[in-house]
Amino acid sequence: MDLLQGQLTDGLLDQMSAQLGGASKEQTAVAASGIFNTLVGALAKNASTPEGANSLVNALDNDHDGSILDNITDIFQGQSQAQTVSQKTLNGAGILNHLLGDRQDGAASMISQMSGLNKGQTGNLMSMLAPVVLGTLGKQRSQGGLDVASIASLLTGTVSNQRANNSNPAMSLVAQFLDSDGDGSIVDDVAGIGMKLLGNLFKK
Repeated sequence: MDLLQGQLTDGLLDQMSAQLGGASKEQTAVAASGIFNTLVGALAKNASTPEGANSLVNALDNDHDGSILDNITDIFQGQSQAQTVSQKTLNGAGILNHLLGDRQDGAASMISQMSGLNKGQTGNLMSMLAPVVLGTLGKQRSQGGLDVASIASLLTGTVSNQRANNSNPAMSLVAQFLDSDGDGSIVDDVAGIGMKLLGNLFKK
């Protein structure tokens, strides 16, 4: 999670906020943190089975080696895509469909309530950041030589640690959301979490 949050420089937050149509940097930061929690939780859930873990590692090896992180600002501006990063790597919508399926709308609602962004803005930001999440994981695999079991352990350990850490209240909510029956009722429990995330993000 620290590696993911470290991608959110002030300049990148400003850039993403502008692309979302005038969202504030604070709203964008809280939404991005909620998205990271949601996608890491979904990845951990998928990787909890051998089939899911193998599928994830294949995706990392084929399309998400971490190169997206080398020129992330240019990519978000729509530059250099054809030369350096494949369209499959940048297919945030496809990643979201695979990870969240029919929970994607509920996740967008939950993150919107956390951050104050509207659902359209949240959906756009989710598509922008999904490749960053997989790219960060792919970079960890390539640099650390992580095998399938290590990737699964890294993800599940991250979720467990974040849930146990009271400084990140979003992860517990995300875990409940991913384990729920999908009726969206968990979304009603979001009140106040955005402010806690905001305080944590800007306290340094």
